[in-house]
Amino acid sequence: MNTKRLQLTLFVEAHNAVPLEKVRRAFNPAQYALIKSHVTLCREDEIAPLEQVKMNLVQLVFPKLSIDFGPPVRFDEGRGVLLPAFGPNEIFHQLRSHILQGIIRTPRRHEPHITLMHPRNSICTDVIFAQLQTTVFPSSMVFKRISLIEQEIGMPWSILETFDLGDD
Repeated sequence: MNTKRLQLTLFVEAHNAVPLEKVRRAFNPAQYALIKSHVTLCREDEIAPLEQVKMNLVQLVFPKLSIDFGPPVRFDEGRGVLLPAFGPNEIFHQLRSHILQGIIRTPRRHEPHITLMHPRNSICTDVIFAQLQTTVFPSSMVFKRISLIEQEIGMPWSILETFDLGDD
């Protein structure tokens, strides 16, 4: 059995994370303790062989990534809450394609989002959701680096390496 997980992540910059982390700390403390606010870029099943992914990341010439976000929505039968990305997010999908070049011919369409309440370890109620709908979250965020992160099952995620995105 695999005891470690890897993924590529776009962590939210500190100045944008304040309202997100406040909500996560209050309504999803278990997930808050495991990982900071982020957008998952590539899941563990996509990034093998890891050596090829790392080579693609080292050679990557790509601008900083801007993502627009919509209001909170519930998912997983209303148990979880996320901030969905707004619009087609073609640059996000192009970034994924560049990273997975030579590994996955046609990467699946993974829609960017920030999870506020993960249904694995929290439950959103109508009262909580009403409160989240009145919370002001950043509507647009810029991501400047990609992080390769690892989790030993049940433990907090740790950053193994970071890869900067360009200045364009």
